Amino acid sequence: MDYRVVKGERNMGTTSCDSYTADRKRPARWLWIPVFLGFVYLLLPRTVAGQTAPRDRPPDALRQLNDSIEALVERVSPSVVQIQVTGYGSTEDGDRKQTTDVIGRRQAVASGVIVDPEGYIVTNAHVVNGAERIEVIVPPHIVSGALTDSTQDTQGKSYQAHLVGTAREIDLAVIKIEARGLPALSINRSLQPTRQGEMVFAFGSPEGLRNTVTMGVVSSVARQPDPDSPLVYVQTDTPINPGNSGGPLVDADGLLVGINTFILSTSGGNQGLGFAIPAGVVAYAYPQLLKYGHIHQPAIGALVQTITPDMAIGLHLVKDFGIIVSDVSPGGPADQAGLRIQDIILSVDGTPTGSLPLFAHSLYLHKSGEQAKIDVLRGSDLVHLQIPLVERQHKEDSLANIADPAKNLVRPLSVLGIELTLDLAHSLPDLRIPTGVIVAARTLGSGTVEIPLQTGDVIHGVNGTTITSLDGLREALAKPKSGDSVVLQIERYAQLIYVSFSL
Repeated sequence: MDYRVVKGERNMGTTSCDSYTADRKRPARWLWIPVFLGFVYLLLPRTVAGQTAPRDRPPDALRQLNDSIEALVERVSPSVVQIQVTGYGSTEDGDRKQTTDVIGRRQAVASGVIVDPEGYIVTNAHVVNGAERIEVIVPPHIVSGALTDSTQDTQGKSYQAHLVGTAREIDLAVIKIEARGLPALSINRSLQPTRQGEMVFAFGSPEGLRNTVTMGVVSSVARQPDPDSPLVYVQTDTPINPGNSGGPLVDADGLLVGINTFILSTSGGNQGLGFAIPAGVVAYAYPQLLKYGHIHQPAIGALVQTITPDMAIGLHLVKDFGIIVSDVSPGGPADQAGLRIQDIILSVDGTPTGSLPLFAHSLYLHKSGEQAKIDVLRGSDLVHLQIPLVERQHKEDSLANIADPAKNLVRPLSVLGIELTLDLAHSLPDLRIPTGVIVAARTLGSGTVEIPLQTGDVIHGVNGTTITSLDGLREALAKPKSGDSVVLQIERYAQLIYVSFSL
């Protein structure tokens, strides 16, 4: 949860040196004196007259590089937070694609980066999935290596955070703490992409060691670990370890170029194969997570896969590389435009799309309702298609559409709630309990307490009372008085968790 490790198992233990047994025969102590003196002689600078001259000072270029790195670390470190998560979740196997069905209680330490002075923090979705409690440690502001006069807290300040939005498909999440005027890190939105060989720095809390920085280079700018996934990552040899997950990867200008996400390792530790979500993906997802709590992805109603040599031979394709249409949704935009299974996609709007990431990126450049000109190879024939794009629907969006603010408002929680009917429960197949009140939307509340609920949560209980209807929810919330504690039992992503607050 705090960091995904691919291939192999983690070894979190420490290794100590073997000690000598008491009855082992030891040489006389005086025999070690010449050896010790000789060792000391080698360590001492040779300044005796007639021997070597004092060491030359390092070149100015090295000093300038050192000063620049120190200045960069001083500028970036205050924006990097430690995240401590308590909750329940699936236990991960060595392979990041597989998880067991065992749900256990977990306490994990990860990282995050402040991207807005008002307390908004970006991290990985897998860090906060199943979280009951999210604690954020904000480091003290450091100037020239020393604490400012405004604080003497060398450990930083602790805040309780709530989840604003999550996109598990790209492993990003936004959380918020109640603080203002925080030092925020800028996302690299420039047109000039990260370059292979560029110097980068990873910040975070590896193995829980807060305020750690490591240095390396960009090994690859667009690595695609899964050929059937459009996700690409910035690969780096910068040393990152479990606990760095969610922390920033920054360039020499101190701009965010990625969010550290997982490593390839046979030992559980750094082997120089780290992967970060590119800053462009973060910039695309962040405003949507703030607005909707999830991301709206443009779609054409078709599924594509990477062509492999075996696939090309078995299907008698004229090309053994590129991407092929494996499914077309009946009645969808692609179906109506004439796209067919086994079409090979050549380009979108005249831009060649020889890989899944390029194809997905080309679609992201369009808004819902716009048309994309897609050229495909059907057998040996070139076919030109005009396919309109639609927004991929989320269950949260459909819930908000059927909620009536006048009838479904739950004022104490500042949400619109909908009773779970049998039909609605069937449309949400991951539900653990088929009764309760589902959060259809959040509203602008007038209270001073912000309750960490999100769209799609299902409320099953209030202070131990089972909730099956809107009226029952309102009655249960009417019992506590101002200042009393309230504990909600909710279901989120098929996991039961408690949410507590004071009225």
